[in-house]
Amino acid sequence: MKDKVHLIFDKNKSSLKMKSFLVKKIQITSLKNANTIIVLGGDGFMLQTLKKFYKYKKPFYGINSGNYGFLMNKFSKKNFLRNLKNSNFIKIHPLEMIVRNKNNQIKKSIAINEVSILRQSKQASSISITSNKKNIIKNLISDGVLVSTPAGSTAYNLSVHGPILNLDSNKLAVTPISPFRPRRWRGTIISDRSKVIIKNLDTIKRPISAVADNIEVRNVSNIIIKANKKITFILLYDKNNSLYKKIKIEQARKDTSNN
Repeated sequence: MKDKVHLIFDKNKSSLKMKSFLVKKIQITSLKNANTIIVLGGDGFMLQTLKKFYKYKKPFYGINSGNYGFLMNKFSKKNFLRNLKNSNFIKIHPLEMIVRNKNNQIKKSIAINEVSILRQSKQASSISITSNKKNIIKNLISDGVLVSTPAGSTAYNLSVHGPILNLDSNKLAVTPISPFRPRRWRGTIISDRSKVIIKNLDTIKRPISAVADNIEVRNVSNIIIKANKKITFILLYDKNNSLYKKIKIEQARKDTSNN
């Protein structure tokens, strides 16, 4: 049932224009009484909305009013009601980031796309990475590293030449950002049951920050990252525009560019 709808929208011109159209076509109800949450905006706004409202355990149908809109559906005045009625759902789980900073303070956050470990000064970062107590790399000198979910593997991860993961792969991508030593390390793919620990090997000279999608913690000493299977996001997609299909298209594009 998708007839009881709650509407959440970004305040850009495109979203407001879509909102004006939709309120004339569908009956908007409260968040508590809704069967479906429609989100008008771009990927960034969708990520914020998912984190804010996932505890209501309702499916989200995103309509793109931003740029690329990888997590969103295309807006169609003609077919909107039919697309919504016939949409399919997928379930995804976020990463959980537990960060300890140099003052021994602990902060937690979740990430739907990726956790980014980034240098925060002119000095390259110097970090160690372990997975389930096994060394992935003892000392990575780089601009940072990403730990990405399958849903996020086509975002920042793809931009730094990381692998594109199938949604049902049960894997995470660990991808370096501009590695200097070892220069040829391209990263690795690990099980989504892994517990990744990243330690800053030089907190004084080489400070780093940790970013969960768009939440940043600075002056980090160590980070624990793992998939949180207790949190589930339900996303609705048009039949001809599923997230599975979008990922397959990006995989094909990457394969072509490598030839």
